[in-house]
Amino acid sequence: MGITGEAQADMRNSRHSRRTGKRLLFLTAVLFIAVGGSCSFPAPPPFDETKWRLDVERTQTSDLYAPHFKDGKFFNPWMSSPHGGFVRFMRWKLGCRSSYTEEEESHKPGFVPYLSSRMESAGSGDYIAWIGHGTFLIKINGEFWVTDPILTDRALLPRRKTPPAMTIEEMAGLPGRLNIVISHNHYDHLDAPTIRGLPADARVFVPLRLKDYVRGLGKPRVEELDWWQEIDCGNGVRIICLPAQHWSRRITQSTNSTLWASYLLVSNRTTIYFGGDSGYFLGYREIGRRFQGIDYALLPLTAYHPRWFMHYAHTDANETLDAFEDLGARFLIPTQWGTFRLGDEPIGYPALDLHRAVQKRGLDASRIRIMDLGQIVPVEPQLKP
Repeated sequence: MGITGEAQADMRNSRHSRRTGKRLLFLTAVLFIAVGGSCSFPAPPPFDETKWRLDVERTQTSDLYAPHFKDGKFFNPWMSSPHGGFVRFMRWKLGCRSSYTEEEESHKPGFVPYLSSRMESAGSGDYIAWIGHGTFLIKINGEFWVTDPILTDRALLPRRKTPPAMTIEEMAGLPGRLNIVISHNHYDHLDAPTIRGLPADARVFVPLRLKDYVRGLGKPRVEELDWWQEIDCGNGVRIICLPAQHWSRRITQSTNSTLWASYLLVSNRTTIYFGGDSGYFLGYREIGRRFQGIDYALLPLTAYHPRWFMHYAHTDANETLDAFEDLGARFLIPTQWGTFRLGDEPIGYPALDLHRAVQKRGLDASRIRIMDLGQIVPVEPQLKP
């Protein structure tokens, strides 16, 4: 017997109610990000760093190449994400927070003004400029590339603590063709108002299943990539899409319905790795093995406290240094600190934490470039075969 029209309507209403309920839960979660917790939950047991690293080392390199899409969802085939979902999130937001010193609470990145005018006098060489958070403006072979551009005041609800080094209008007015690289769909990485305000002829490179969304923001030239896929972009530049250990979600896009990624930008003079957002995983080791000669590693360093909640999707200072060594890069530039307070730790804490970790390990501090907002770092060329 067929399904009646009334039954079909009930099924549609049921699906709509479930979607609405999930969105309400997500909006509630976002609200708690903005207002913070109240110490209503008991503190969880201390996070076991040794066990976590052993879990990472037990993963299989071959899984980096395994299928990573099933039943409409993307996933990390080498290690599943922690269970608990919304309840686990609320335990963090309503639990007790860590305390920080006055220096850690007040530290911020420096700000170098007049970036646009300084770029005009920077000459024809390649360079990297930090705009804020995960947004870097990179000049390669005379063309501009911008990573995860967010130049507005909020990432959905969290407000910037420091201003961007460039406005949307200034970025839109850059000479030549603009190339935009998007790592995933979280609001601090894919900012719709910023994308809308950038030139309509900009080329945009996105992970799988984000093409239609970005085209809807007035950007018809969108290239969609899967992990390990490579595109020749012309002008002597290639972009390679690579794995990351993360997840995806927006109010209008369900959990993990779009892919997340990291990238390599490769020219005959330099190779730049943009890590997007990721926890520590064996992918760094494999990327370093396959793509030797990385010059600059732009690696995320934010939102890693509390460790029991953040460890899967974000790296702390020691893991960022481990990833840097795994990649075999010449220089490390930490990203995403200094703008939004997305974890428990203050915005400047990651830079202080990284500096301490570098000293403790006895590493060459000249290879760690902790940038100021608006700072321009000339790319030191290294001829590539």
